[in-house]
Amino acid sequence: MPLPFLTADRDFDAADDVPLPYDDRDRWRRPYRPGPWRVGAAALLLLLASFVLFAAVIIAATAPVSSAGVVFAIALVVIGCALRLLRMGVWVSARGLRHVGFVSTRTVPWEQVGSVRTVQQPVRLLGLPRTVQGQALLLVRQGRADAVPPLLTTHNADFLGRELAFDRAADSVEAWADEYRRG
Repeated sequence: MPLPFLTADRDFDAADDVPLPYDDRDRWRRPYRPGPWRVGAAALLLLLASFVLFAAVIIAATAPVSSAGVVFAIALVVIGCALRLLRMGVWVSARGLRHVGFVSTRTVPWEQVGSVRTVQQPVRLLGLPRTVQGQALLLVRQGRADAVPPLLTTHNADFLGRELAFDRAADSVEAWADEYRRG
């Protein structure tokens, strides 16, 4: 009994015209992995949510159901915050550039992007008020001079202590911008 999936005898040409899942340019994708600070904070929030859910089960067994419902709702809010924290960052697609914050999302079509460049400037350390010298990836919109917060910095939760990862991510976003502003 031949097993074509285990041998090199099968026809590989049949699957050459099928695009790979990562080739879909219309999907929003993050051109970098979330950093350890962001993942660690989300993991701690999920750990907290597990304790709150456990407390909701205990309260449901011993107290009125309405108080258990309130604690359960608090756990759902904590889980939602953890997921939103993981979703934060810069996303790119053929439609434009999207900067996802904790409570807001800005999407800029490629037609409105003037330039995307890396500059040396004071940046906020982990989003706190304290600033340190670092690099930032800035978006400049066409025909507008308004100040836009940096898309990425070397000291945010994704790139603190990972300058090579910042360089790769910034280069990737700049390459997407160059490709789609021309095309």
